[in-house]
Amino acid sequence: MGQKPANGEISAHSLDERFIRILKIFKWGPDSERALKLLMLKVDHRLIREVMKTDVEIGVKIQFFKWASKSKNFEHDAMTYMALIHSLEAAGLVGELWKFTQEMVRSGCMITSSDVSKIIRILGKAKMLEKACAIFYQIKSRGFKPSISTYNTLILVLMQEYHYEKVHELYNEMCNEDNCLPDTLTYSMLIGTFSKLGREDSAVRLFEEMKEYELQPNAKIYTTLIGLFFKSNKVDKALDLFQEMKAKHCTPSVYTYTELIKGLGRAGKVDDAYQLFLTMQDVGCKPDIVFMNNLINILGEAGRYGDVHSVFCQMEALGCMPNVVSYNSVIKAVFRSKSPVFQANCWFEKMKEKGITPSAFTYSILIDGFSKANRLEKALLLLEEMDEKGFLPCPAAYCSVIDALGKAKRYDVAKELFQELKENCGTSSSRVYAVMIKHLGKSGDIDGAMSLFEEMGRLGCVPDVFSYNALMAGMVRVGMIDEACSLLREMQEKGCNPDLNSYNIVLNGLARTGGPGQAVDMLSRMKDSSIKPDAVSYNTVLGSLSRAGMFEEAARLMKEMKSKGFEYDLITYSSILEACRPKSQTYGGTARVVPIVIKLMKLELGSTNEALSSKMARRKQLELDSAVTC
Repeated sequence: MGQKPANGEISAHSLDERFIRILKIFKWGPDSERALKLLMLKVDHRLIREVMKTDVEIGVKIQFFKWASKSKNFEHDAMTYMALIHSLEAAGLVGELWKFTQEMVRSGCMITSSDVSKIIRILGKAKMLEKACAIFYQIKSRGFKPSISTYNTLILVLMQEYHYEKVHELYNEMCNEDNCLPDTLTYSMLIGTFSKLGREDSAVRLFEEMKEYELQPNAKIYTTLIGLFFKSNKVDKALDLFQEMKAKHCTPSVYTYTELIKGLGRAGKVDDAYQLFLTMQDVGCKPDIVFMNNLINILGEAGRYGDVHSVFCQMEALGCMPNVVSYNSVIKAVFRSKSPVFQANCWFEKMKEKGITPSAFTYSILIDGFSKANRLEKALLLLEEMDEKGFLPCPAAYCSVIDALGKAKRYDVAKELFQELKENCGTSSSRVYAVMIKHLGKSGDIDGAMSLFEEMGRLGCVPDVFSYNALMAGMVRVGMIDEACSLLREMQEKGCNPDLNSYNIVLNGLARTGGPGQAVDMLSRMKDSSIKPDAVSYNTVLGSLSRAGMFEEAARLMKEMKSKGFEYDLITYSSILEACRPKSQTYGGTARVVPIVIKLMKLELGSTNEALSSKMARRKQLELDSAVTC
């Protein structure tokens, strides 16, 4: 047995443990205070800090802290205040945290730059950003000189809460301070801020500025700017910066390579992205799971299922265990590459065998893929399985199946599914409504389509451009052109911006029933608006002019179409040929104009040989010759 300590030699650690046990049992009060005296514990800063570190109830800590502040010959310092503030943060008592932070500042105790940084970080984490800024300026007004670290902490907190404009103000203030110039971390955060704001010029200016101050940009800064250049489609600039990074002996990180392959993938440079995957391993940079998932997704979007399979098979050897995102990307690649759809089901079963739980997105990908592959029964079974697994109804999944059912003219089943989604969710998304309205319109049930559109408004589901387009297309299909025009005006009045398809839908209606005059007028308005006509717009009006026998106007429009950079295609020629075939004597003087138009078409035919297959070109030539001899 160990020797019993003599009186007065009991260790401070043993005394602390006794005192802590008393605090846990009796809380703080007269009994605890007497125990403190009996144990001959001196009320000092060390004791306060040690009590704050224990697992005693937070209320007891606060009472003890307040009692100590009233003790004779004792005043709290910044360290004891910070110990209590950390305890309050852990307990989630933000009100008390703010109260004692203010008390610390008012007490006049010496607060270090490190303390200020910690306070700002704690207040920022507690979503008390305004209070973090207020305490910073309050302390500063008392003569405190913020360090670069303190400024950086506040900048980081502001960034985390998306107060990017305030970050710029703080940077300017910082530059005006004596002996407080931005460092690499400051520039890294500021460049990150401007990148999120999409302010490329400002980010680049800071990048050049830091080099002028002989600060070496780090890998994070280079990576941020590379990503920013890719987002603005400046692929060459992004790649040049990557070369500069290597020339400056700044080693690219896995995050740099991830940003590079994402940018190259968006730019359609899939081979270059795949080559980077090989290059990075040669220089000793190990890909992580995020990189691998991005690469699989890029290859999958390009329809390169073989490469997807190859990369996936390398993942484990590279230390990247495939996760649900990996499998989702591979399954999506199967459908994208038009590979046999049974392979998607094989991957689905494989992921479950590996113990990876499919997500709602997994089911959504499968349902969408099987729906588009016209495997409706399989899609419906997966939709049912998704429900059995406890996933919330996924509007995207329902949307895919409803669309496929509509295309298969199984309107009753589509309506049942749509109703089921509404009953389970209380409403539906605007996209699902748009799909249902589209197919009701195609089936001739324009009243049902209009009723659904009105229902959207009643249920608080704001119609989007797809919903408006679906209803306008249905209206045009049944000859309700005036109503479609009114709906186009209504969507603009309600703040829903029409797209090119919106205008083309109405233009098609006017061209078919309103005569070429109204169609030409609308085409002119489109040319003067922000939404310019496309080849579909020109072909629509061209068909209307041809049907009306206005061949000279049609020929002029064809020339204009060509001058705008639109190549004549099969639709263009079909529009003219249909009108050229003499069906009656309705068009007086047609015989004189037809050869002119046909000649123009024959002259232009050579320029479209790339667009048309050789077989189509031969058939078109026969049609032209036939039209000329008629």
